[in-house]
Amino acid sequence: MKIIDMLKVEDILVDLRSDNKGDVLRELVQPFVESPRNLDSEATVHALHERERLGSTGIGDGIAIPHGKIPGLDELVLSFGRSAAGIPFDAMDGKPVHLFFLLIAPENSAGLHLKALAKISKMLKDGVFRTKLMTARTREDLYKIIAVQDDQIS
Repeated sequence: MKIIDMLKVEDILVDLRSDNKGDVLRELVQPFVESPRNLDSEATVHALHERERLGSTGIGDGIAIPHGKIPGLDELVLSFGRSAAGIPFDAMDGKPVHLFFLLIAPENSAGLHLKALAKISKMLKDGVFRTKLMTARTREDLYKIIAVQDDQIS
């Protein structure tokens, strides 16, 4: 599975402006609303909030992987966002989140959805990768960094 196949350069948000969990979920969904994918913002954010109710997707070390499933989608889509200041997200370690990979999956895609989450988690275990994500200057640079890490992790 290639994570980079789910991510487009225009779905990378270099400087998230949100300062709370609800707003950052809306901000991370916005690229999917303003693209040919034309996702319904409210329905998508609602699906993400429903998932968050089960437990925070803030996994610690400044990372969150919010995810949800929505009907009518025919492929997995991914956005990435970064916050230099960090955003309170009820992470497991109680610390603010700086790096967000948001995954939206079709309603009936359990296998692919779980494989994508596992691969993203595995990629993010690498501290050097996380540092590169925090220091890259442009969305194009971030895309390249993610692509290289994607190639290196099976």
